[in-house]
Amino acid sequence: MHVLKVLWDEDAGTVREIRDLLRKRRRRWAYTTVQTLLNRLREKGYVARDESGMAHVFRAAVTRDRLIGWRLKELADQVCEGASTPLVLNLVQSQPLSDDDIAKLRRLLDQAEASDS
Repeated sequence: MHVLKVLWDEDAGTVREIRDLLRKRRRRWAYTTVQTLLNRLREKGYVARDESGMAHVFRAAVTRDRLIGWRLKELADQVCEGASTPLVLNLVQSQPLSDDDIAKLRRLLDQAEASDS
């Protein structure tokens, strides 16, 4: 996740650039560790690699929102027999929501209600 966060924030980078950015975030990983993580993320389809230059450039192949959706669906399948309601309720109850968050949730609920009608 630390590597993906760097790629989401910075758009793209070489192994060395990503390692340097991780070090600024207090992740003192070796070059080979970052390279291994990038290759594993690439195998999973989360990262893309541009091999056209001398140094390979990596970028996120999945958005943060899409990854959240996949991970929450997996969690719902594993823990809640596919139901998303327990996850949503626990997330909402576990931390305070901003007025903006509440407005977004209301719009989503209104859209869901309208599509059911």
